[in-house]
Amino acid sequence: MTNSIMNYCLGKKGAVKEFPFGPEAAVIKVADKMFALLFEGNGENSRLNLKCDPIIAENLREQHEAVIPGYHMNKKHWNTVKLDGSLPNEDIYAMIDHSYDLIVQKLPKRIQETLSE
Repeated sequence: MTNSIMNYCLGKKGAVKEFPFGPEAAVIKVADKMFALLFEGNGENSRLNLKCDPIIAENLREQHEAVIPGYHMNKKHWNTVKLDGSLPNEDIYAMIDHSYDLIVQKLPKRIQETLSE
């Protein structure tokens, strides 16, 4: 499951993967800004941190047991998604899209333009 999620993240325009916190935590960035953090645990311990609008973040946490406040992150703006198989990939992909879009919207216009080409 984590391979398909990693591939989806890296399929985003301008996305790159780095390992600043060690080999088990992949940071996925666009224009040097993180939009996802994938912890590859032993099977059910894998989790994904994603930026999220605070209101949407609360709603997702209420709707899904697998979505909790961001682990080691600003809990208002980040969610942790437990990759335990309880959420369909399409739902996770939508959360990745949202996180990526939030980051891109904050980038300078010239960088946004290069990402939309």
